[in-house]
Amino acid sequence: MKNLSIIFLFVLSINFSFAQKTKSNDYHLIVGTYTSGKSEGIYVYKFNVQTGAFVAESVAKGIKNPSFLTISPDRKYVYSVGETDSGGGVHAFSFDNKTGILTKINSQSAKGDNPCHITIDKTGKTVIAGNYSGGNLSVFSVQANGGLTEASQTLQHEGKGANPARQEKAHVHSVNIAPNNIDVFVPDLGIDKIVTYSLDAKVGKLTLGKIPFTKVQDGSGPRHFTFHPNGKFGYVIQELTGVVTAFDYKNGSLTALQTISAFPPDYKGEFSCADIHISPDGKFLYGSNRGNNSLVIYSIDAKTGQLTFITNQSVLGKKPRNFMIDPMGNFVLVANQESDNIVIFKRDAKTGLLTATGKEIAVPNPVCLITVISEQ
Repeated sequence: MKNLSIIFLFVLSINFSFAQKTKSNDYHLIVGTYTSGKSEGIYVYKFNVQTGAFVAESVAKGIKNPSFLTISPDRKYVYSVGETDSGGGVHAFSFDNKTGILTKINSQSAKGDNPCHITIDKTGKTVIAGNYSGGNLSVFSVQANGGLTEASQTLQHEGKGANPARQEKAHVHSVNIAPNNIDVFVPDLGIDKIVTYSLDAKVGKLTLGKIPFTKVQDGSGPRHFTFHPNGKFGYVIQELTGVVTAFDYKNGSLTALQTISAFPPDYKGEFSCADIHISPDGKFLYGSNRGNNSLVIYSIDAKTGQLTFITNQSVLGKKPRNFMIDPMGNFVLVANQESDNIVIFKRDAKTGLLTATGKEIAVPNPVCLITVISEQ
């Protein structure tokens, strides 16, 4: 009888471990959109990072153009921009991790037109939004209930770039907080600079960095930025010239290592790069190209941080904006804004190459994708 009890407990522990493992494969996929078409707001799906299976969970309605999103470190709150030409806003939601339901808490003025990017610091106490048309960024404090205070700071960029059609003034395009939760890098498409700030997380305040900016090539239009998992390198994708620049990151400064095209050598079409991400293992970098509806794929030299072009992968849709690599590195999901679909690709961890799974999620005007592990 004693042996049977031991066997029963052993089997029970195996089943519990398996259940826990299975549980960790389920994530919520949260999708920001433009509501100018058929979209109703922010869409939430359950997504399995082992199988690529998905199921609709909820829609948060009533927000105009909740294009870009971020989630709090404790996974309890989601923040979105409201990307409008005038009176741009930021919105706070509570997030039920079991049901995937978003409930609006409050809204605040973004203090600038067309807020297009939003992020939260690692303490979960400070939210920063970048305003594209306003050419500025605003800082908000998070209240006890997850809501946002009015902007405590709005920092204005000045200047213009070499491309008069696109760089007539400053255009903040993303806000990126370094792993140390101090250095903040803000690519400005309009002035061809990555502006550097220092975050005091205790009081939620930004000051200009010791090295106030990193200049990139005239007319390039720096857009989105990402850090390598090892914390030693940073990468920016540049919308107007279709290139990616790799940097050595150290002591709050960026030193350019390499600039490489995001397109094949014989490409002669339009440049319109958008998003950039690195695989969880740090071996491959991906960037979205709206010019030829593709993702560029590079390998990364772990020692030098330099990139080697591998290929361009068709996104099987039109105008790829944001995309994401799932936390396990198994799948790449691409938000195709003009074909109203999120295409799911299987990722080969050894080669970095992508294979269409045949699965796609029908979402009107998808822009931003984020995931959070499910508690179920």
